[in-house]
Amino acid sequence: MIPAMPATAASSHRRTTRKGHKSRRSGSPKARQASTAALRFGRLAAMGVVAALILFAGVWGSWGTAQQVMLTKGREHGTIEVTRCGAQTCSGPYTPLSEGSTARSRVVIERSVAVRKGRTYTVVVKPDGDEVVRSGPAGVLYAWVPMGGALLLASVVVAGGLGRARWGWALAGSGVALLTAAFVTI
Repeated sequence: MIPAMPATAASSHRRTTRKGHKSRRSGSPKARQASTAALRFGRLAAMGVVAALILFAGVWGSWGTAQQVMLTKGREHGTIEVTRCGAQTCSGPYTPLSEGSTARSRVVIERSVAVRKGRTYTVVVKPDGDEVVRSGPAGVLYAWVPMGGALLLASVVVAGGLGRARWGWALAGSGVALLTAAFVTI
């Protein structure tokens, strides 16, 4: 049977150094604090940039459709009765509701969970074409769905990477509210 070495002997053995040899720990405590602070700042800056990029991508992804729905002055308003649906688009006749808008025998709307064959939707015609997007509250909320997803994703980065749990919960709550409102109105 081998006797166990006392714990104090093992820890004291590691701390001793021979004359002429440098200790394993180098640098002053202030230098270590400065390097730790620099690393912490670098992590916070990187996570802040990632969160900002995620939110920017959400706005970018939403704005293409949202501008058509939200900035409607001078655009053609009407309804579409969806008569046919393909893999990515649906189509049907367009009935004008605004002054200066012309009836069309066929316009195209993006196929999504918000568009079903046999239903009629209020729409806005995109400039210079026969493509339409949903209008009204349902159209606005549906246009901002990518932003809702970006808010949820950014909440994880803000809470975990930046250590700002309250901000993360606020972003997550906003994203869930936006997605829920879009789901309910569609």
